[in-house]
Amino acid sequence: MALILFLTRHSGNCSVFSPGILVFFCPIRYNTGMSERTSPKSMIRDLTGGPIVPLLLSFALPLFLSNALQAVYNLVDLIVVGNCIGGAGMSAVSIGGDILHLLTFIAMGFSSAGQVLIARSVGAGRPDEVRKTIGALFSFLLAASVGMAILCFFLRFSVLDWLNTPKESRDFTLDYTVTCVVGLPFIYGYNVVSAILRGMGDSRRPFVFIAVAAILNMILDVIFVKYCGMEVFGAALATVIGQGTSFLTALFYLYRRRESFGFDFRPASFRIEKQTFLRMIALGIPMAIQSAAISFSKIVLMAWINTFGVDYSALAGVFNKINTMCGVISQSFTTSGSSMVGQNLGAQKYERARKTVFAVLAFGLGFAAVFTLVMLLAPDFVYGLFTKDPSVLSIAGILTLPIILNFFGAATRSGAFALINGSGRPKINLAIAIIDGMIARIGLAALFGFTLGMGCRGFWMGDALAGFMPLLIGTVFYLSGRWKQKKA
Repeated sequence: MALILFLTRHSGNCSVFSPGILVFFCPIRYNTGMSERTSPKSMIRDLTGGPIVPLLLSFALPLFLSNALQAVYNLVDLIVVGNCIGGAGMSAVSIGGDILHLLTFIAMGFSSAGQVLIARSVGAGRPDEVRKTIGALFSFLLAASVGMAILCFFLRFSVLDWLNTPKESRDFTLDYTVTCVVGLPFIYGYNVVSAILRGMGDSRRPFVFIAVAAILNMILDVIFVKYCGMEVFGAALATVIGQGTSFLTALFYLYRRRESFGFDFRPASFRIEKQTFLRMIALGIPMAIQSAAISFSKIVLMAWINTFGVDYSALAGVFNKINTMCGVISQSFTTSGSSMVGQNLGAQKYERARKTVFAVLAFGLGFAAVFTLVMLLAPDFVYGLFTKDPSVLSIAGILTLPIILNFFGAATRSGAFALINGSGRPKINLAIAIIDGMIARIGLAALFGFTLGMGCRGFWMGDALAGFMPLLIGTVFYLSGRWKQKKA
């Protein structure tokens, strides 16, 4: 989960780098004492003063809209393909989407780590650390995206075999996966660029960029799949075009703002400073393992589910996409809460950090209750949005309870991760990665699915119950008081 920051105060210069593509500088006023109102031109927003709830909402709303539109990419693919092609196409999009999500674990982990370090540096009034951290973040992640894309391309056939891809959807899955992998650098690039913009206090423009791309994706999905007969390849192509549009539009915006950002193409600007990179590695590796572990567990579950046939494989896509949309809200409050906690811990405002965590938790539980009512009152309507295939819809009812449990799991995770990530605790993130992502998620799924003979229903129940592990670990961490100790 990327911890995008919204920062605003103090004095000096803040620089933002990408590997050979963009560099921009923004004026920041640093002052380790009382927070002050920044000038209109400042690209940093102060999260250490003012009412907590309005500030949290004003920060979370643009993030929610941006994250929701990002989630729409694969969701629209599933809906269009499900209605135009059927279960085999849904299976392909579901499997391909899980593979693509797994490939972003480096971006998720190191973006989260880099931005936690930025938040704490800004809160403590250390602009030079902000500059170095952002430079290392951009240089490392865009290079990593290229490496991941090349690796996945050469392993594409083996990956489909490992996942027990149903033969009815194998060709579709190959088309979707290979096409989306080509656009992997766009995903890494857009997420990093938008994260930096938000970190500098701009949450609206990333939303505009992703909104344009999402609308383009939806239009092209219908054109390519329904009218051009390009099937699953058309859905993947529409996704890549949308992602590329987001990234290039963001870069164009930065170019047009090069004077206000102090844009600089000098090679020295892209250099990774050793000490900064080591700090990012120390925090980023556990967070990346956490992201990879959860994605890997879903890949394992998908491989088990695929053995039950193409209808259950298609249904897995519905389960994942509903949970993704719920997770959009959780991630938005996690992101905003982590940023607020990070700044306030850096400024040693511990009581304000505590109240922020509980506000995040309250909002998450409220949304979970609303979503639960929808699932209980209109499950057929929800499932019908994804497909008209009667064989898939006939078994969709087994998803309802696991989905509801996931709603509340996501809500409690947002509060736990706001505290854990905001305080920059790599060891705790590593513990969550192992316990939640590997032991609990795979273990409980195997227990319910195989040992208790519940099949796919059991796989999804185990996945849902494992989602409460971060709450248990986060509660212990909160009660210990160690989050008040300076780290990272």
